Amino acid sequence: MRKIRKAVILAGLLFLIFLPTSGGFLVVNNPQKADVLVVLAGETDHRPARGLELLREGYSRRMILDVPAHATIYQWKQTELGEKYIQTLPERAEISICPIYGLSTKAEAKDVGGCLESLHAKRVLLVTSDYHTCRGLSVFRREVPNYDYSIAAAYDPEQFSSQWWRRRQWAKVNFDEWIRLVWWELIDRWR
Repeated sequence: MRKIRKAVILAGLLFLIFLPTSGGFLVVNNPQKADVLVVLAGETDHRPARGLELLREGYSRRMILDVPAHATIYQWKQTELGEKYIQTLPERAEISICPIYGLSTKAEAKDVGGCLESLHAKRVLLVTSDYHTCRGLSVFRREVPNYDYSIAAAYDPEQFSSQWWRRRQWAKVNFDEWIRLVWWELIDRWR
């Protein structure tokens, strides 16, 4: 019992020491040229825009847009909306949709692995929200290890900043992502 108490106290002290920099630890932004660029599902404004920016800058010649397969917005399937969105883009021939059936980043990684198989890619550039980059990269490297990954952060100043203590929304996102990261590192990674 004493060992557990000491471990909890030590973890609490470490948390307080690293608390001010905790937001910055979550963000990894190191895009590298790749065979394919994968925009992770979730946020549908900044992530796709960042993916298109990187595609246009020549980081890749191919982009995959992850879209939840079973989700609907009012009466339209998100995959249908994704296809309509792609058709409005000048780069539509280089962009495809990867239907995502799972509800977690771990499940998404496995779905993306299936979409990547036919492309014969070796290097993959992931694009996701800035706060999700650390965990997203870790999950993909663990769950679909046969690719060389890099990651690009899509910034949304309304949702998150590494100075998380300045706005309530930023603090909530920081806390939520840390809970998910700890869960991934301590539990989900080993299942």
